[in-house]
Amino acid sequence: MIGRLTGLLLEKQPPLVLLDVQGVGYEINVPMSTFYNLPTIGEQVSLQIHQVVREDTHLLFGFGTEAERLTFRQLVKISGVGARTSLALLSGLSVADLHHAVVNQDSGRLIKIPGIGKKTAERLLLELRDKLDVGNVGTDNISPTTGSDSDILNALLSLGYNDREANWAIKQIPLDSNVSNGIRLALKLLSKEK
Repeated sequence: MIGRLTGLLLEKQPPLVLLDVQGVGYEINVPMSTFYNLPTIGEQVSLQIHQVVREDTHLLFGFGTEAERLTFRQLVKISGVGARTSLALLSGLSVADLHHAVVNQDSGRLIKIPGIGKKTAERLLLELRDKLDVGNVGTDNISPTTGSDSDILNALLSLGYNDREANWAIKQIPLDSNVSNGIRLALKLLSKEK
């Protein structure tokens, strides 16, 4: 099984990326959380890989962090939740946000993800309650919750950006930015990404 790939990034077309590893091009499905953190085309990148082998296909799923891959592996073990739904969950919520939703049994956050209905959300919360290890969550995946970052996050969410996009933009702006400048800078960054 393939566990990790390092190579040159050739193409980025969400959710697929094409990675050249010593002359072999690998098509890898990545969640938007990983996609937003990819370098520019032509640069070197390493991805943690989860390989799915079926009778008719081999699929590769790539993640920027080990915490994302471990969470993905827990998600695909749940009955009725496949790889595509797990990818959608990690695209719409960071690992920390998913952990927070599970700890607080907040199905409302999960229902906002396309393809997740009320029954699936409740099953996810029930199945994941004892399986997700909060200690595996890296601090770079945790959503800001204090000070001006929290205000900027709330403003971006109210403008229609998802958690992943908003958190990515907040990480890019200077730490000493006030709320209005932070929102302005975040909006500029997000408009360049689209």
